[in-house]
Amino acid sequence: MTDTTITYGIYDSPVGRLTINGNSDVVQGITFSQGSRACFPQSNWRRDDAHYKMAISQLKAYFAGDLKTFEFAFDLAGTSFQNSVWKTLLNIPYGETNTYSQIAALIGKPKAVRAVGAANGANPLPIIVPCHRVIGRSGSLTGFGGGLPAKLFLLELEAANSEGQCSHRI
Repeated sequence: MTDTTITYGIYDSPVGRLTINGNSDVVQGITFSQGSRACFPQSNWRRDDAHYKMAISQLKAYFAGDLKTFEFAFDLAGTSFQNSVWKTLLNIPYGETNTYSQIAALIGKPKAVRAVGAANGANPLPIIVPCHRVIGRSGSLTGFGGGLPAKLFLLELEAANSEGQCSHRI
């Protein structure tokens, strides 16, 4: 029988405190302590930073500019539409961006731009599933659960550590 106890670990990242949560098998969520989707551990969760050692180590390497693809076990629990969007986000190369309309076209639903935006906003694993790489059609930054300053930081971090350079505005 699978352990259903939710555990969590804390990582104080350059974009603020991140809470990493899941069960005994996989990471199921990463949340910010600020922004529109700020979330904090619930009273029935148990802190276990050691359980998230690999995820925290990889996040540290990402923020140091040394890691471009995450390789720890995670679970994307969502609808089939959300999962199609999230899997497409995983294919956006490090240091590059796509628009919501490009994502909609890639999943074969070119008129579903707003639904793509909603799925992007519901991403349970920001940074890992790089929803920050999705921008507005004009090239402007649009919503991000950790706040636009965090999104800008992530895009600039990746631009500085990739072959291409990109510039974004809030």
